[in-house]
Amino acid sequence: MVDNGPYNHHANPSNHHASPSNRLGTERTALIIHGLADVAAIFLGLWILLYMLDANEANVFVDFVHGVADWLAGWSQDIFTMEPEGARVFLNYALPALIYLGIGHGVAAWVRRL
Repeated sequence: MVDNGPYNHHANPSNHHASPSNRLGTERTALIIHGLADVAAIFLGLWILLYMLDANEANVFVDFVHGVADWLAGWSQDIFTMEPEGARVFLNYALPALIYLGIGHGVAAWVRRL
């Protein structure tokens, strides 16, 4: 027999005190965090792809993607200094992409549980 009384907090693990509008706000916040992490990783991955395909850096789009990726990965530049340059670019931009995904998705999951 399940006891769903007001003093049995373990009967329903969901937050039954939160109003529907509060849950919606929490879900939206989690979705924004999740989305920002994905967008950051997409820019970093796109720059890796453009670099590996030897894209024309004088092109406005390529220059924009490179600028955003440089900004996002500024803290991780030159962690890896090996040759060839392609491996260095891959690792110096892939590391922050993975970190942004891990932290962003983890924080979003944590916010959803609030």
